[in-house]
Amino acid sequence: MKVVMTPNPYRDKQFRVAEQAQSILEAEGVTVRMCLPFEVDKSYPLPSGIHFYDLKKEIRDAQMLICFGGDGTILHASKFATANHIPVLGVNIGTMGFIAELESSELELLKKIPSGDYTLEPRSMLDVKVTNGTQQLFHETALNDAVITKGAIARVIQIGISCDGVDATAFSGDGVIVCTATGSTAYSMSAGGPIMEPSAKNLLITPICAHAMLAKSIVVGPQRVIGIRTGKIGRHNAFLSVDGGRAFRLSPGDITTITSSSQITQLVRLKDTSFFEILNHKFIDRQRY
Repeated sequence: MKVVMTPNPYRDKQFRVAEQAQSILEAEGVTVRMCLPFEVDKSYPLPSGIHFYDLKKEIRDAQMLICFGGDGTILHASKFATANHIPVLGVNIGTMGFIAELESSELELLKKIPSGDYTLEPRSMLDVKVTNGTQQLFHETALNDAVITKGAIARVIQIGISCDGVDATAFSGDGVIVCTATGSTAYSMSAGGPIMEPSAKNLLITPICAHAMLAKSIVVGPQRVIGIRTGKIGRHNAFLSVDGGRAFRLSPGDITTITSSSQITQLVRLKDTSFFEILNHKFIDRQRY
C-alpha cells in the first residue's frame, strides 16, 4: 500500500507529527511519500533531512492521501485526492479541524489503515462557474463553499439569486455564501446559517450581513441550479473565492452558476464517532471555561 502525506510546514513545525506518522505506517509495511501541499516561500527553512516528492506525480498511484494541518490545508489537498479518486484522511494541527479525523495525539490509530479497518464517508461538492455571455471565465470545484464578497471599501453590493432560472431572492449586503453540508459548519455558520449533517446533499445559500429583514438562509435540493448576479459595481469590487482560495474578481455582467458536482470527496474514518459528538466537542466543549 502506498500513502502520500502532505504536512503543512507552517503548522507542523520541523515536521515532527508527519515524521511520527511516517514511522508508524512504515512499520506496518506501508510505502510513504512525503510531499508539500503547496509551494512554500523560498525563504522558509525546510529540514534538510527530509526528501519531499512531487505531489502531482506521487498521488497518481497512491491509495490514500493524509493531510496534516487545519481545515484549510485539508480543503486544498483534498482537491488532489478527489481528482485522483483516492480517499483523504485529515490530521488536525490547527485550531478547529472540523474536517480532520484525528488529532496529533491519536496517530496510533493509523495502524488500522493497512488492514483496511476504516470506513469512507462521501462528501458532496459544488461545481462553480463564472460566465459572461458565451464566455466561461472561471471553473472550480468546492468541498466547502463558494463565497462572493465585496472589496475592502465599506460599501454594500447588490446581489440577485435565482434557482433554476427563477428569481429566488435579492438583497444588498456584504455578500453571499453557497455551501455544501460540509461547509455549513464553516463561514456560513458564522454568518448565521443553519448546520446540515454531512450526509445531506442539499445546497445552502446564506447572505452575509444583508441589509434586508427577510434575507435569510435558503436550503435547496441538490438538483437545483443556483445563479448569482451582482448589481452595478461601478468602481467598487466584488470577488469570488472557492474554498478560501485565491479571489477571482467579478465584473459587471458576470454570472456565477453553482450546482452539485458529479465529483465527491471520500473522507477516511478511523473512529466510530457520530457527527453530533464531533459538533459538541468542537463547538461546545472547547468553549467551556
